[in-house]
Amino acid sequence: MGAKRNVDMSAAESKIKVVKAEIKEEKATTKRPPKVKTRGKKYQAKRALVDRTKEYPLTEAIELTKKTSYTTFDGTISASMVFKEVGEQARLTLPYSTGKTVKVAIASDEVIEKIADGQIDFDVLISTPEFVPKLAKYARILGPKGLMPNPKNGTITTNPKKRAKELAAGEVVVKTDRKQPVAHVSVGKVSQETKEIQANVEALIKALGSKLQKLVLSATMSPGIKVKLS
Repeated sequence: MGAKRNVDMSAAESKIKVVKAEIKEEKATTKRPPKVKTRGKKYQAKRALVDRTKEYPLTEAIELTKKTSYTTFDGTISASMVFKEVGEQARLTLPYSTGKTVKVAIASDEVIEKIADGQIDFDVLISTPEFVPKLAKYARILGPKGLMPNPKNGTITTNPKKRAKELAAGEVVVKTDRKQPVAHVSVGKVSQETKEIQANVEALIKALGSKLQKLVLSATMSPGIKVKLS
């Protein structure tokens, strides 16, 4: 009887193993296909107003960007740019406000203490040449955020107060990403007059010249509108 029970138990265990293996194989062959992300109805409705194959004249592109914006708040209009090469950059002061407040900090012992505590409450950091060695200790924190002072963008200067006023007045630095020849700059608000946004974009195009290959306008929530550069 004992031998028979052992045989029955072995047979039962073997069946369980076979069933488990079959279930595992079935799961492996019937994996769910990845979910395809779909845009909401509001986006789809606005997207239908845009011809994807067309490059729009600047004035028309701005008006269409405003028309296709669907935020309940005053969205920001941005220019997304494609350049010929990585590393392209330019610095300019836009003729009109972009509606964005730039918070500028000047390096000091107090500011460094805040950085050490993880309190980074500024958009731009300016330093005198003498203060750069003190900031070097925090390059790993500031560098990835694009906040490390650099002579190329004018954030290392002997007159930091003057430079701070220039930046707060609307000066922008256009610089490509590290690995891709792309950059993004705010050029105005949806509620802003078209002529002001147009003047800002024209200043941008003029400053970048032949470096610029493609420019697309979009609001905080809207489809992209290709701009005819020529």
